[in-house]
Amino acid sequence: MGDMADDGEISFDTEAGRWRHWRLDLDGPTATVTMAVDPEGGLRDDYELKLNSYDLSVDIELYDIVQRLRFEHPEVRVVVVTGGLDKVFCAGANIQMLAGATHNHKVNFCKFTNETRNGIEDATSTSRQVWLAAINGTAAGGGYELALACDEIILIDDRSSTVSLPEVPLLGVLPGTGGLTRVVDKRKVRRDLADVFATRSEGVRGAQAVEWGLVDSVAPRSAFAEHVRERAAARAAASDRPGGPGVTLTPLDRKVTAGGLAYRHVSVDIDRELGAAHIVVRGPAGPQPSTPEELVAAGADGWALASCRELDDAILRMRFNEPEIGTWVLHTEGDRDALAAVDDVLDEHSGHWLVREIRAYWARTLKRLDVSARTLIALIEPGSCFAGTLGELALAADRSFMLDGTFEGRDLPAPALTLTAANDGRYPMGNGLSRLESRFWGHDDALAACRAAFGKELLASECLELGLVTFAPDDIDWDDEIRVTLEERAAFSPDALTGLEANLRFVGPETAETKIFARLSAWQNWIFVRPNASGPDGALRRYGTGSRPSYDRKRV
Repeated sequence: MGDMADDGEISFDTEAGRWRHWRLDLDGPTATVTMAVDPEGGLRDDYELKLNSYDLSVDIELYDIVQRLRFEHPEVRVVVVTGGLDKVFCAGANIQMLAGATHNHKVNFCKFTNETRNGIEDATSTSRQVWLAAINGTAAGGGYELALACDEIILIDDRSSTVSLPEVPLLGVLPGTGGLTRVVDKRKVRRDLADVFATRSEGVRGAQAVEWGLVDSVAPRSAFAEHVRERAAARAAASDRPGGPGVTLTPLDRKVTAGGLAYRHVSVDIDRELGAAHIVVRGPAGPQPSTPEELVAAGADGWALASCRELDDAILRMRFNEPEIGTWVLHTEGDRDALAAVDDVLDEHSGHWLVREIRAYWARTLKRLDVSARTLIALIEPGSCFAGTLGELALAADRSFMLDGTFEGRDLPAPALTLTAANDGRYPMGNGLSRLESRFWGHDDALAACRAAFGKELLASECLELGLVTFAPDDIDWDDEIRVTLEERAAFSPDALTGLEANLRFVGPETAETKIFARLSAWQNWIFVRPNASGPDGALRRYGTGSRPSYDRKRV
């Protein structure tokens, strides 16, 4: 499982032989994912994961399963997730873990869990690998939220099993991984019924759960397994997953040092004095697959997949292990023509299952970058490779600097930025817009001008005129302007910056996803630090002690 290393760092490395909390059974087009949490297998040793409750270690394994099913098993068309304990599906996030965790860990834990839930939904909608929840017993809190991420929910009707979101009445917090949003936005539960449901700690069972829209169907214990099989078969028949050989997600080649991280295509160098990390993504080097068949044969070594996996891992490690590094400076290196060739393959063969998976993985990883609660600054320098897919890094930045000209005494030509069709919807943000559309929200003429420039190598003056970069200093001012910006950022309140950036990045329409990562996450973040939840007499600390919490009754 992903676990705590000897130096205290959290690792996201895991694979089937190391899973402690999940079982995966394959039967043709159907995969069954069974949650059977090892009570002694938590990330810390001061709590037990009883009743299929979970912590980050459980979620890391689930994330790995979701990824491997998508890439390694193109034959799997439907995934059934169920509980491995008698009369228990999942009791949700472990309360003792939450009560004893740092605020930073609680927030990052909820964010990662949210992203995994969204990945399950993306597997259903994008990969056509449909997830069903077979709730074989009690599903409370995060357990029901896991079911909500599935496209269909089947509840056993045994007069005792319920679905519930008991966080408000029992813990003084919110269902933190999308429960409130998915109940009303996704399942279309009527608002007043949702209010009753979210304040009724005992939950809802049987026919009433179907009537309210909380689940899709129920079946008695004697017919439950057969009903699940029938529904899985029906959903599998409607999928276009093709079968054939998959791509094994081999272990990442990564070196961890006190100064950062080093992969084949990604590196992270940390400047602790400025609280900044310089993240470099290198474009493809050497021949790359030109057909889907070659892409499958290249497996996890092809640049398009390998670089995305490395960037994903780097983002997660920096989030959890380097919370004081508040500014991420984004660089790229490489040959724009080589990158364009890779992007052409991803465009031309977008219907192929592996191309679809790689494109969807880049979309999820870039979304992870968007919501990482870090200042993002892009530096477009000689030798940069900000084009197409890697051009998204520049568009994701809160500020971007592009050198006007060259550095004296160096042979590299002036940098250029190249936009392509990859920047126009292939990788949508959580608001459903491309980063280009988000940048020019309400400025249709500017957006049209950028689209007219697709495929061109745009120099600094052109990028500045089009509004694609924030500043374009020359080589005399370059170092000073970057230094002043990083020093200024390090001097501001990290909390204020997180709120500032999140509000400015997500313009335009609100979606279920922006609600989960903006409205829900912001309120849960605040509620977690309130005494009513986390104080010595708060609900999280009093839970299970037999003593009722003591609430400050003022509404604020």
